[in-house]
Amino acid sequence: MREALHKYFGFDTFKDNQEAIITSILKGHDTFVIMPTGGGKSLCYQLPALMLEGTAIIISPLIALMKNQVDSIRGYSHSDEVAHFLNSSLTKSQMKQVRQDIADGKTKLLFIAPETLTKDENIEFFKQVNVSFVAVDEAHCISEWGHDFRPEYRRIRAMLDAIRDDIPIIALTATATPKVQSDILKNIDMKQYNSFVSSFNRENLFYEVRPKGKKEQTLKQILQLIKQFPGKSGIIYVQSRKTAEEIAQVLKVNNIKAAPYHAGLDAKTRSQTQDDFLMEAVDVIVATIAFGMGIDKPDVRFVIHYDIPKSIENYYQETGRAGRDGLEGYC
Repeated sequence: MREALHKYFGFDTFKDNQEAIITSILKGHDTFVIMPTGGGKSLCYQLPALMLEGTAIIISPLIALMKNQVDSIRGYSHSDEVAHFLNSSLTKSQMKQVRQDIADGKTKLLFIAPETLTKDENIEFFKQVNVSFVAVDEAHCISEWGHDFRPEYRRIRAMLDAIRDDIPIIALTATATPKVQSDILKNIDMKQYNSFVSSFNRENLFYEVRPKGKKEQTLKQILQLIKQFPGKSGIIYVQSRKTAEEIAQVLKVNNIKAAPYHAGLDAKTRSQTQDDFLMEAVDVIVATIAFGMGIDKPDVRFVIHYDIPKSIENYYQETGRAGRDGLEGYC
């Protein structure tokens, strides 16, 4: 395992529970992982997928998330075929190529949306290939009590049974409320499983609450805050699209490289904004909740909440996007 860790990812040691989790998966046990945002969840399925025979299916909720992960795995690897995604953004011929690479045994990780998995032709295809295990990423999407409920996530068990009844399954989430946990376990029907819960204390994050005055004063405060982090990356969370646009505009006028991000923008613009943020053409994203799920940018230095978040879990998850490189993050 350690050799593989070094070979594929260049690390010499595992973090927290990673080693025990990966051992559980390699032994074919169902595995339930609760790990804070930024704790190294994705390595827990990426490494065993690269080590095991066959293809691991990673069920993931967002297209942008899949692209981000596939790009990062390809970055570590000698060949692009090692990781693919299957979703509605691909053409027919691209989909055919992905299936061919899986059938040829070249693909170790396949990222797929639950909607794509429900299609009969895909289930038929997976019956014929060697599936090493299935990972359900962002598993709180299964639960009506989770903060990103997706009804199609509740059909995963039925689809897996249709493919093969003994596929090992690993569910991963950063949401630890007991209600969400029991909902996930019940819905995926995990009977005998290994469970791993990591500490949720991120020691490198600093939390501060400020009184919110009139709009102009608040914006002035935000500008002053951002000026303390010249050229550094940050995210500002807001509740409405209009506010996202307004604040991004104010920042731009004040020579801060900023962009809005919300569901009202077309997919192309959103994808471009994400890339700009990752490539540092944009420093600050002003976003409604839609932004940041699985965006793997380790050096976010600050997260500002202009509006109060919907729940304490949301707040924890959103602020958890700061300081994933282990350096200081300000919330």
